Amino acid sequence: MLNQFSRTELLLGTDGVEKLKKSRVAVFGVGGVGGYTVEALARSGVGTIDIVDDDDVALTNINRQIIATHDTVGMAKVDVAEKRIKSINPDCVVNKHKCFYLPETADKFDFSQYDYVVDAIDTVKGKIELAIQARESGTPIISSMGAGNKLDPTAFEVADISKTSVCPLAKVMRTELRKRGVNHLKVVYSKEPAIKPFENADVIEELGDTQRRSLPGSVSFVPSVVGLIIGGEVIKDLIK
Repeated sequence: MLNQFSRTELLLGTDGVEKLKKSRVAVFGVGGVGGYTVEALARSGVGTIDIVDDDDVALTNINRQIIATHDTVGMAKVDVAEKRIKSINPDCVVNKHKCFYLPETADKFDFSQYDYVVDAIDTVKGKIELAIQARESGTPIISSMGAGNKLDPTAFEVADISKTSVCPLAKVMRTELRKRGVNHLKVVYSKEPAIKPFENADVIEELGDTQRRSLPGSVSFVPSVVGLIIGGEVIKDLIK
């Protein structure tokens, strides 16, 4: 009998679709990158998705985040993401966590409950803690490196953190993880040199970031590609 995953089944097989249905994936950060990862997971039939984010949708999110529209501005991202997941797959179990993931909030999460973890957050402290917790629980994890100030979506690749170069965030992560005994981490990153954003004092002030000379720029077609690459890696790993 035909169902919404019939075309997926032609590619992954009945066993693959069933594995996805029984899988639980936690996505930390549902913005530009994480939102598209959630989209891919929901449309692929992952049975349980945990979404973690403390932000509300902002007007400046509309240019790149799949959950951001003029209708959703001001709403909690986890609420919008949950509604979208349910509209795609009503049978999907959604666990919402409206909080920022940091070392101080790490004890709220039991990584042994997850089949896979996606790191799509911005803070280095949080990303390091995610990698450590995933290693300690033996849970597979994939981490997004810098997607801001990039214009070439074809430059992104999947690699181990030890094999990365050029990307400043990947360099910091390599150094800090090595100090903590974490030598391997699956990441998506780009060797494209970061583009210097145009200075716009009005934008910086309006966003409440007057301490910085510039904010990272972004466009619709870069974080979306990173998010879908991550979603694809998760799906392929889950059905092995």
